[in-house]
Amino acid sequence: MSAKVKELLPIGSVIWLRDAKKPLMIFGVKQTNVDTQQEYDYIGVFYPEGNMGKETQFLFQHEDIETVEFRGYNDEKREEFIQKLSEVFKEN
Repeated sequence: MSAKVKELLPIGSVIWLRDAKKPLMIFGVKQTNVDTQQEYDYIGVFYPEGNMGKETQFLFQHEDIETVEFRGYNDEKREEFIQKLSEVFKEN
């Protein structure tokens, strides 16, 4: 089950997934797998390497996160984005 929009971590957050060997940095929220049309809370890349191509981009759900090492930047623009995204997903 995916997280409520207001629970989503900001892009730039560095997290550990359960049983992971490397941390990931979140670079997108509410992403859809093009092949399966399944929706995911996040897309991330290895930290500290960053984006090295599609083979190293990982879709995952909020519930898969074991540890948040660093919480990304949050400002008024992000708050507006989250509010609009909540409206798209019809959340209160």
